[in-house]
Amino acid sequence: MLTGVKKTLVTIFNILYKLIYGYARWVLAIVIVIICAQVFARNILRSNIRWNQEVALLLTIWMAFLGIAIGAEKNLHIAVELFYDRFPKPFQKWVDKLNQIIVILVGMFFTVYGTRMVISAWNSSLPVTHWPSSLMYIMIPVSGLCMIYFQLLDMLGLKKYKDTGDEKEEKNES
Repeated sequence: MLTGVKKTLVTIFNILYKLIYGYARWVLAIVIVIICAQVFARNILRSNIRWNQEVALLLTIWMAFLGIAIGAEKNLHIAVELFYDRFPKPFQKWVDKLNQIIVILVGMFFTVYGTRMVISAWNSSLPVTHWPSSLMYIMIPVSGLCMIYFQLLDMLGLKKYKDTGDEKEEKNES
């Protein structure tokens, strides 16, 4: 059914998507624990966890950019459908292709300028943890590459073969 290259691309997609999705879930849980610990320390112990804001912000930024990649893969980005359904099918297909190209261009923008931000911030460090400031921006190019990859698979018609586990979750929610 699928050739070797296509099957490899779909397998890579499935692994990458599951990693990103699982990572985003863990990051959200860790951010919640960090913030709860800070609230407990501040209100109960009358103390402060020095590094919590920096780490929570870093992880929130990472989660946000990975969420953008996941949203682009699931076509959850901003779309105007008020008139879309009234257009003829050939025009809708053209709009869909244009939309895919725009998502790829946004992914390229994230990749190029995110990489520039990572490189420019490499020599500075965060004030409390003393980690490289570039860690704040590292997920921007990663998100861009994922967006490009996911859209290219969609354009090649390989998205229908994906097995990311989302279908099982959607059935469980119903």
